[in-house]
Amino acid sequence: MSAQANARPIIIKRKKVVGGGGHHGGAWKVAYADFVTAMMAFFMLMWLLNATTEQQRKGIADYFSPTIPVNRVSGGGNGAFGGESIFSEMTLPKEGTGSTAKHAARDDKASGASDKADNGEAAESEEQRFRDLDAQMQGMGGESLVMENARRHIVTRITDEGLVIELFDLEDVRLFDEKTAAPTQILKDLSAMIAGTVTAVTNKIAVGAHVRANPIVLAESPVWDLSARRATEMRKLLEHSGVPAERIRRVTGHADRAPVVTDPMARRNNRLEIILLRNVPRN
Repeated sequence: MSAQANARPIIIKRKKVVGGGGHHGGAWKVAYADFVTAMMAFFMLMWLLNATTEQQRKGIADYFSPTIPVNRVSGGGNGAFGGESIFSEMTLPKEGTGSTAKHAARDDKASGASDKADNGEAAESEEQRFRDLDAQMQGMGGESLVMENARRHIVTRITDEGLVIELFDLEDVRLFDEKTAAPTQILKDLSAMIAGTVTAVTNKIAVGAHVRANPIVLAESPVWDLSARRATEMRKLLEHSGVPAERIRRVTGHADRAPVVTDPMARRNNRLEIILLRNVPRN
């Protein structure tokens, strides 16, 4: 009896182990990885915005925009025209996707509208054709090095007046010889490219020229005469490249009265505007 009384009680301890508790958890690592990934994407976006030109950014935006139409006709090509050429004189009218200078089609027929289409439908059809041309101009450049270099001089926009194709000087490449109306080779290449593009429509054309201001006040400022002569030279280049003379509605020299940058003497103000005028006024 004494031996049983002196026996010590047996105590069993069970430890409950909880894995991943406290600061040893991994949830913060996932959040940190997401943060680093987002920062990397942000800095890559900033770098791409700084490395691309204005025309390239607009082309990328138009590619993802749902308002840019998809070419209904595909010949298997991977270019901007879906396998067709803007220089074709037969394919566009035949397939109903447009008309050319030699094979003109009525606006309502080319757009697929009926003879009873109202003015609003005709204006919308014309707007669509301008968007098509705008997208085509932005898509140029991959065919050759010449076109890629030429595209740096082009900015397009659609206004109430029509589709504006703006050609401008770069610091290292100019459209005209300094202070003259003698066109450089790059302007000759641009005029041929634009002449081929505008054959897809029959709209009248307006040509305007702007020049930068002179650094000093002269007794007789040459800006009016110089801009007028440059506009006339651009008209001649377009006609020489195949644009019918009867499509030219007006030729205007704007001198230095409408600069596009703050500095009126900046070279960027030397520019030409080729405007495809609207046939149907917008409401």
